[in-house]
Amino acid sequence: MSIPKPFVVAALLASAAMWCSAQSTAPSAANNGSANSGANYFTPSAPSDILQRSLDEVRITVGNVKLDKWKRGSVRDEAGTNIDAIQRDLQGTLPGLLKDADSAPGTLTKVLPLSRNVDALYDVMVHVVEASRVVGTGDNVSQLQQALSDLEKARVVLDNQIQQTADMQEKQVVDLRNTVQKQDASLRAAATPPPAPKCPAPATTAKKKRAAKPAASTTNANGTTKPTAGTTSTPTKPQ
Repeated sequence: MSIPKPFVVAALLASAAMWCSAQSTAPSAANNGSANSGANYFTPSAPSDILQRSLDEVRITVGNVKLDKWKRGSVRDEAGTNIDAIQRDLQGTLPGLLKDADSAPGTLTKVLPLSRNVDALYDVMVHVVEASRVVGTGDNVSQLQQALSDLEKARVVLDNQIQQTADMQEKQVVDLRNTVQKQDASLRAAATPPPAPKCPAPATTAKKKRAAKPAASTTNANGTTKPTAGTTSTPTKPQ
């Protein structure tokens, strides 16, 4: 069946692979991260547990439709074509998609194809219900409307679980990226040697030599020079 409505969650499809890859490089950090995010972790239900009852109801309801009692015309013919497409999908395509999704309910690549198929099935059912209101019998209208309503409720539950799974995986990726960045910074810091300590320069004190003072002297009345006490000098004779 064609897919009428794209489901935008493709950006998260690689998150599980990133998580497993990082666990091998940082096991201790991954264990700490999983313990910290344990409150946000949940176990998704098997999609068949969510959808099977409503799918069985749709199968039985469209199988009980008596098109020969509907008013003839293009509306009835189109409804017959849609009912045939629904039955082929319920018996051919959907069982395989349900089996794949049940094998890994927390893997978006397994669950999203099932969700898109259920969306397409719902759209076709809407056309059948509208046709029954125009040319169908009263009992068929009520039964088809009830089957459509139950399928809608199951589809909403599945979509909510997909959204919750995507949110959880996105949080795991963000937490893991932060852990890896912190570890990388720690490894870089450990690999960088600390700078060598700076030794203080030795203090140099220049000792200034005292200049020798000339010996003091006194001159006698007769013209001879007499050195002061504590000094020796050769007396000079007057000329």
